[in-house]
Amino acid sequence: MFSLPILMRVRTRPWLPAGINKVDTENIELLVQLYDQFQKGKIRLLMAFHHPEIDDPLSIAYMLYRILPKVAQSKGISLQKPIHTHFMYDRGMNLWAGRWLSWLFSCLGGIPIRRGKKLDLRCLQAARKILANAKFPLTIAPEGATNGHSGIISPLESGVAQLGFWCVEDLIKSGRDEEVLILPLGVQYYYSNPPWEKLNRLLNQLETDSGLTVQEIKYWGINNPEKYRERILRLAEHLTIEFEDFYRRFYHQDLPESVITSDSEYLDLTNPEFIHHNKVLFLRIERLRQTALEVVEKHFNLEPEGSLAKRCRRIEEATWSYIYREEYACAEELNNLPGLQRGLADWVAKEADLKVRHMRLVESFVAVTADYLENKPSFERLTEMSLLIFDMLARVKEGKIPARPRLGKRQARIIIGKPISVTQRWESYKSNRKAAKQAVSDLTNDLKLALESLVI
Repeated sequence: MFSLPILMRVRTRPWLPAGINKVDTENIELLVQLYDQFQKGKIRLLMAFHHPEIDDPLSIAYMLYRILPKVAQSKGISLQKPIHTHFMYDRGMNLWAGRWLSWLFSCLGGIPIRRGKKLDLRCLQAARKILANAKFPLTIAPEGATNGHSGIISPLESGVAQLGFWCVEDLIKSGRDEEVLILPLGVQYYYSNPPWEKLNRLLNQLETDSGLTVQEIKYWGINNPEKYRERILRLAEHLTIEFEDFYRRFYHQDLPESVITSDSEYLDLTNPEFIHHNKVLFLRIERLRQTALEVVEKHFNLEPEGSLAKRCRRIEEATWSYIYREEYACAEELNNLPGLQRGLADWVAKEADLKVRHMRLVESFVAVTADYLENKPSFERLTEMSLLIFDMLARVKEGKIPARPRLGKRQARIIIGKPISVTQRWESYKSNRKAAKQAVSDLTNDLKLALESLVI
């Protein structure tokens, strides 16, 4: 708990170009009141935050450790220290980051969750106990993973709503009368002084790496959002054509030079009239995403069920199971295998690592929609799309993501939404299994609407 503020001080130093040099909050007084009520035993609190980037937990931690105590003091509210929160995180982080991260998160009260075909009942039970009984609130990202977009809320998983109802049930069984609340948190990032020249150079690099003629924007048009939007769409179209050919030739996928729109309109993709048609372009991207996932799902013998995000999580879990073999109790046991068995195990692991790259390509664009840049071609949105393209090309070239280019100093904005009472929905949940399922679905939908209202 005490090491994270030190990390925040390093991460938010103003002289780190890629760092966060300021965290702004909106409606923080409400969070102070809720923490005060939580500490007095009046409520149980589950905070659900929008998760666009990996820096979100650090931004939230900064708000809790630095901003919240100061605001509480200014309002004459004495909060018990330490001010902290339990949290859930993907267990894959432990696998690629190493034991030190697992140790740190364990010390901070983190709960690792396995996202795969089966529910991680052990994790859910641990989260259930913490939500009902722990001395700190619980914080979860209901989207399940980062989506790279401050302005898009991905489909939510139902776990947050279900945990809320379980907590109400546990309190009633214990004869307790605390109210269970879910608090939406909006998280966004913006540049106080948009570095258009650096974005221009980044697009120059992406065009070069993609084999396109560089369309560098000259100084007098350097801050023209429309020019950047056109360049990004041109890049997206070129990459779509390249990947379509890749999957046709080497994975024998049927990707005809045509696409059928949602209203059954047949469009010929070779017709120049549609070459820069956003609707067709994003239909092609969607078809390409489905194709890439089917290729890797076939390798792992997985059924293509659920949303793109859920399919990606199942594929990731299958990959971990091929690389980190649970049947071997420890590294020593693996190292003592006969040469043949060890060689086959390494072979399987290498194949899994290669196959999962198809999913990583999809993951980079899982939240992209046709109107994201059309409706609001802000510097932040243009940068998000450009960096996602950078990630995708880096995966193809290197097999892993190198450090992203540093475009400039960013500021985080955390907006405290209106709390949603789960207790008030208990009557609609408790009657029968069908009603419970509907209540969870309704609460999940309402939470999504609440988070979307916090996206500016």
